[in-house]
Amino acid sequence: MPRGTAGAKEATMINHHAALIYTMVLVSASDKDMSDEEMHIIGDIVNHLPVFSDFDHERFTKTLKECAMLLSGEHGLEAALVAIKEGLPARLRETAYALACDIAEADGQETREELRVLQLLRERLSVDRLVAAGIERGARARFSRPER
Repeated sequence: MPRGTAGAKEATMINHHAALIYTMVLVSASDKDMSDEEMHIIGDIVNHLPVFSDFDHERFTKTLKECAMLLSGEHGLEAALVAIKEGLPARLRETAYALACDIAEADGQETREELRVLQLLRERLSVDRLVAAGIERGARARFSRPER
C-alpha cells in the first residue's frame, strides 16, 4: 500500500525479500539494459542464497513486475530507494549492497549509471565506505573473467 514520504513522493511498503530483489533490479535497470546475464544472476541469487530460504518463489515474477511499475513512476528512482531502505532491516543493508555489486559486475562491465546507483544505495543504506570497498572488491573477484 502506498504511503507518503518526504517531498510528497510515494513509496510502497515491501518486505525484506522484495527490498533485496528491488535492489538488484534497480542496478540492472539503471543503464536501461537489463542483460540476460544480470537476470540470470538475479534468479540464481533468489533461488540459492540463504536470505531467500523462506521466500515464496511463486511471488518472484510478481515482485519483478511491482518493481518495474514503481520504477516507471514519476519519481521511480527515489520511490524505489525509499522502499528499499524501509523494507530492509539494518542487518540486511550490507547484504543488499553486496547483491547490488554482484549485479553490477554480472555482465562484465560496470556502467556509469550502475556506479551512480551503487553510490546512491551505499549512501541511503548507510554502508560504511571501507565495508563497501571490501564488498565491491569481492564482487569483482567473483565475476572476473579469464583474459582473452
